[in-house]
Amino acid sequence: MLNIIYYVIGIIITVWASSFLGLTAKQLIAIGGFSSIFFGAIFFWRQRLVFAFFGVAMLLMLGLLDVPHVIEFAGIDIVLFLIAMMIVVGFLEEKGFFEHLVNKLIKLVGMNGHLLFILLMTLSFLSAALVDEVTSILFMSAAVLNLTSRYKLNPVPFIIMIVFATNVGSSATVIGNPVGVIIALRSGLGFMEFLRWAAPVSLVAFAVTVGLFYIYYSKYISQFNKAFRSHKEEVAARNIVPENTAMPKDAVLAGLLFGCIILGLVFHAGIEHFFNLEKNTMLLGSALLGATGALALSKEEARNLVEKRIDWWTLAFFLFLFASVGTLSYQGITGVVADKIMKISGNNLPMLVGIFVWASGALTSVIDNVLAVSTFVPIVKDIASAGVPVFPLWWAILFGSTILGNLTIIGSTANMVAVGVMERRKLGHINFMEWLKAGVVVAIPSLVVAHLLILAQVKWMIK
Repeated sequence: MLNIIYYVIGIIITVWASSFLGLTAKQLIAIGGFSSIFFGAIFFWRQRLVFAFFGVAMLLMLGLLDVPHVIEFAGIDIVLFLIAMMIVVGFLEEKGFFEHLVNKLIKLVGMNGHLLFILLMTLSFLSAALVDEVTSILFMSAAVLNLTSRYKLNPVPFIIMIVFATNVGSSATVIGNPVGVIIALRSGLGFMEFLRWAAPVSLVAFAVTVGLFYIYYSKYISQFNKAFRSHKEEVAARNIVPENTAMPKDAVLAGLLFGCIILGLVFHAGIEHFFNLEKNTMLLGSALLGATGALALSKEEARNLVEKRIDWWTLAFFLFLFASVGTLSYQGITGVVADKIMKISGNNLPMLVGIFVWASGALTSVIDNVLAVSTFVPIVKDIASAGVPVFPLWWAILFGSTILGNLTIIGSTANMVAVGVMERRKLGHINFMEWLKAGVVVAIPSLVVAHLLILAQVKWMIK
C-alpha cells in the first residue's frame, strides 16, 4: 500500500516540479505518462513491464505518441544487439567456458589470498568489459561464494568488491553494459573509440577502487589470506595431487567463437570502411554472426538456448522504456531541458561535463542505470543540435552511470543480481546502509578521478 502512495506522490511531484520549466499542458501530461513508467520501475521493480505497457498505451491513447514513433524510439537495434550477445554468452556458459577460465587463473596465483583478492577483482573487471556486467557477476559471484563457503568466510565484503569491479569494468568497452550499447548506437561511437577514451579512464578508476577496498576491507582480506595459507599448508602436509584442470574441447571451441566475435567488434570500423557500409553496421553484424555460430554449434539445443538464455522480460521492458523516453523528445521536452542546462552552464563545456557526470550518477544511484542513461541521451542530442560539441558528454554519462551505480544497492542490475544470488543460497544478507557506506568510501572518489580524467582530455575530445 505504501508503495502505491509513493508511486502516486512521485508522479505528482515530478509533474509539479516540471511545471517550473515553462512546459505546456500537453508536455506536462507527457511527463506524467513517462513518470508512470519511471516510478513503476522504482517502486514495483518485479512488475515493471506492467507499468511499461500501461504507460505507452496511455501515451498513445492521449495522442502524445504515435505508432511510427513508437517503432522509431523503441531501440530495435539495441535490443537486437543484446539478443545476439545473450545467445553467445548463454552458449559460453553452457559449454563451461567461464568456469574453466576462472579455475585456471586461480591456479596461476596459488593459494596467496592477497593475490587472489586482486585476481578476483581483475577477473570481474575484465569479464564485465569483454562480456557484460550481468553475465560477469553471475559466474564471479558463484566463484566467490564457493570460495568463501569453503573457507567459512563472510561473503558480504567480497561480493561488494567484485560487484564494484564489475560495474567499473563494464564502462571500458561498448559491450560491457547495456548503457554502453545505448550510447554507442545513439552517438555513432564504435568499439575503438571506447578503447581509446573509455578503457584508460576505466582502468585508472579500477586501480583506485582496488586500492580503496584494500584499505576499507583490510581485515577481511587478511582473513582471506590466512584461510588460504592454512589450506596450502594442509594440502602440502597431506601430499594431495592437484586435480586436472584441462579445458574440455567444447569449452575451447566456445572460447574460439568468443574470440572471433571480439575481433569482429574491435575491427568493425575497418570492415565497414572496406565494404562501404554505414557506421556501426558491423557492431550489430558481428554480434549477429556470433549468435549464428552459437546456434549452429548448439544443434538440437539451439531452440532451448534462445528460449532459456535470452532475458525476454528485460528486453521487452527496454523496448517500451525507450519508446516512453522518446516521447519526451517527440513533445519537445528534452529540448527545453537542454536549453535550461545550457543557460545554467553558459555553454561552458567543462561545466556541462560536470553536470552530466554527477546528474547521471545521482539518477543512477536511485534507479537502474539503463533508465538513467535513457533519460539523458535525448538531452545530449538536443544540446548537440544547438551546435555544442557533445563528444565529452557521452563519456560523462557513461562513467556517471556505471561508476556511481556502485553507490547504492539498486544502482545497477549487477548489484541486485549478486545480492539475489547470495540470498538465494542463504549465505548472507546486505542491507542498504552497509552497501551505501562502501559506496561513499569507494564509488564517489572513483568517479571524482574519472571526472578529472575526462576534463583533462576535453580539448582533445572536441571534434
